[in-house]
Amino acid sequence: AGKLETGFCHELRELARIMAMTDVEAELAQAKKARREGNAGQARVCARRAAGRAIREFYRKREGAGWGGDAMKQLQRLRDDASIPEAVRRAAERLTTKVDFEHKLPFDEDPIEDARTIVEFARA
Repeated sequence: AGKLETGFCHELRELARIMAMTDVEAELAQAKKARREGNAGQARVCARRAAGRAIREFYRKREGAGWGGDAMKQLQRLRDDASIPEAVRRAAERLTTKVDFEHKLPFDEDPIEDARTIVEFARA
């Protein structure tokens, strides 16, 4: 029974990983759609959610289950993790930066590209 349980648990974990990555792609598609429709704020929200889901899966794979949190918490965790490459941490930092009173950001980088940078790192 032990080997059967272990194999079943492995299959469930793999299914969860695939579903998480499917959710990531769906969020990125929503981000692109929102941008095409002129809704930059919604595009940024979707980009954050995509990155957050990829980050959650990255840490689950690396450290096991047990750490949760919304997309912002996931991005903050990645941003503050010194073991993560600087370019990925900067992308996370930009995605956690709040807009100013005029709804502007202090940089020109594309939030969807920042999310893609994080997703690609998390999948490697």
